[in-house]
Parts: sequence; structure tokens; C-alpha cells
Amino acid sequence: MSEEETNTPGADVPHQAAAPDENGTGIASGPGGSGPGGSGPGAEALRVEGISKRFGPVTALRDINLHVRAGEVLGLLGDNGAGKSTLIKIITGFHRPDSGRIVIGGEEVSLRSVAHARSLGVETVYQDLALVDELPVYLNFFLNKELTAGPFLRHGAMRRQAVDALAEVGISIPSVGAEVRALSGGQRQAIAVARAVNTAAKVLLLDEPLAAMGAREGGQILRLIDRLRQRGDLAIILIAHNYSQVIDVCDRVNLLQHGEITFDRPTAETSVAELLELVHAEYRMA
Repeated sequence: MSEEETNTPGADVPHQAAAPDENGTGIASGPGGSGPGGSGPGAEALRVEGISKRFGPVTALRDINLHVRAGEVLGLLGDNGAGKSTLIKIITGFHRPDSGRIVIGGEEVSLRSVAHARSLGVETVYQDLALVDELPVYLNFFLNKELTAGPFLRHGAMRRQAVDALAEVGISIPSVGAEVRALSGGQRQAIAVARAVNTAAKVLLLDEPLAAMGAREGGQILRLIDRLRQRGDLAIILIAHNYSQVIDVCDRVNLLQHGEITFDRPTAETSVAELLELVHAEYRMA
């Protein structure tokens, strides 16, 4: 057995900065970049048209139209019960819509499962992050996708690839051998995001990534989202409640109310005050 396959989980690996790509950004282009079969910057990555969903007598979604392009961050706002979770579960293949269609990378698809959606490049980071506190960073990075050689885990290879992948999106972790429970909330969120995009991801859904974070950690995640936008090959949907953060980091904002998207506008053409007024108006009408 080679040394790379027998390294112990506790050994440290120096953090290496990523080499600049041809655009000088220091961030790899990734598998979804422009070229044959790819989705270049500005290409439409996801579109849903006329999506509706009922659960018995309750209409959760009604005629939803939504789209996002590669290199774009779309903010999805909505109060509790507005239908955000149902919409996300449809996009990720967990629920099937009662009507409407889904187009990924220019091709209409009928999503059969979460695994099917992931195979088409749809990745999601939920609030629980799906990290195991007792495992080191690099094993969390390869959770359920461990590299093996026969019956043995290739610890060395997984450590090196985790270091490289984190560096590519500008994440600094003291050691990929550190247990996840020793990391800050911002670092944990960043690891979950980096793990999601270390695939052939075309669409990344972030479910409340800034919830319960302080200003410093929230700023780290906002900068990470901005770096991912600069790659140009990834479309991001950011589900959030903080309107000012959405205005700061997103290119466009959709407001979901009572199962319908009632507002779709570039963030440069709206404001926190306007978004708050729309929501307050909903409460006044109720």
C-alpha cells in the first residue's frame, strides 16, 4: 500500500493557494464552463415554467415561473409558508409538480429523484449542512463518496483533493484533518458549499446559509458566494430572509408570496425599503 493510502486522519496538510486561471481570478473554471456541452457565462442554467403543486386541498405553488443564468445569483425571498421549501424540493427532484415544466441546461427534464437532479448538476446546501461533527474536514468533504483502493480508504488522496478544492473557492481552513465540530459556523457553511460545487454542479441552491450567523461569519459567506459568481459557470439561488444581504450579493430578486412569485427585478432596480413595503402590504391586506 502506498503512503498516500495509509496516511492517518490526524496528519496536517499545508494549505496551498490556488494558481490563477487564465482569467487571473485564482478560481478554477469547473466542469460547467463554456465549451462543448458546457454552460458558459450568461447561458440559462435553470428555468421552471407554470409550476403548480397541491397537497390535498392546499395549493402550495401556483403557476411559478423562475429562471437563473450561469454566473448569476438569484435571491429568493418569502415568508414562512410562502412555498419556498416546496419549490426547492421540486427543483431538487424530491417532489414532482402537478403541472408545469423544468428546463435544465436548455433541455426539458422530468426529475425522478434527488439523485437524478444531482446527476444533471443541481446541488443543494440545506441549513443542517449534512456534516458529521466527529469526522475531519476531508472525510466530510468526501462523505459517501470516499476514495478507496480495495478495502482501504485513500486518506492521502482525499486530503490533497480537499485542500485543493477549498483553495479553489478561496476557503482557508487551518487543517483538513481538524474535526468539523472545532470549526466556526462560517467555516462549516463554507465546507458544505465547497463540497457541493466540487462536482459537475450547474445550479447551486443555498437554503438560508446566513441564518444564525454574526456579521463577520456572514460576510465570509457573502464573499464566498461572490467568488462563485465570478467563476461564471454556476447559477446560484440564495434562499434568505435578510433583505439587505440579498441586495448586497444577488443580481436579481424574486419574492414568493402565497405560492406565487409576485416580484422579479434586478437588485440594482430595487431596495430594501421597497421589498419591506411589499411584505408589509401583504400583512396589511391579511
